[in-house]
Amino acid sequence: MKHRVDSPHGKQIDSHRMSVVEPVFGNIGTNKRLNRFSLRSKIKVQGQWQLYCLVHNVEKLAKYGQLGQ
Repeated sequence: MKHRVDSPHGKQIDSHRMSVVEPVFGNIGTNKRLNRFSLRSKIKVQGQWQLYCLVHNVEKLAKYGQLGQ
């Protein structure tokens, strides 16, 4: 695995992931303080996660001026 990650292709994939995926989880975990789910059952947890993702996306739209025009 170390060889795969250290290869040029692995570094390219990892750098893309850091700019696309990781900031979303960091924002939801740190700024929204979601360190654990408050509901039980898979369906309820999925609903709670989708609400947090919805809030994240609406905030991005509002920040960049694409909401309400």
